[in-house]
Amino acid sequence: MGVLIGIDFGKKRTGLAHTDPGHIIASGLITVDTPSIISFLKNYHKETAIEKFVVGQPKQRDGNPSEVEHEILDFIDRLKKAFPRTMISRQDERFTSKMALNSLIDIGAKKKKRKDKGLIDEISATLILQSYINANSKPVL
Repeated sequence: MGVLIGIDFGKKRTGLAHTDPGHIIASGLITVDTPSIISFLKNYHKETAIEKFVVGQPKQRDGNPSEVEHEILDFIDRLKKAFPRTMISRQDERFTSKMALNSLIDIGAKKKKRKDKGLIDEISATLILQSYINANSKPVL
């Protein structure tokens, strides 16, 4: 059984998160320059089996797709070509960036750390992935 990879796609940077092999908890992995994302994931996959990608699905408040959605769909096409046997799911990512910033504030992170957009992207990817896990987990009983 492989891990799940959460992806918070951005035009410049893409935040990544991963799960444990049991798919119980998501944790931040890294933020990568978007043009390097497929290369990074191929190298990661050499060491760790990837079972599924969970790509964030940004929506506007009214539920319509965000303006970056067409770029995300292009990215998903490239991801499918690079990993033809790996499943891809989508997860609503509304408010994850704000939640990521709020979590940094809650833990008392210094202002410099709160302005680190790469860290925010990684935390956002973690929130996307954990939301997916929570929504798709089956009761133990």
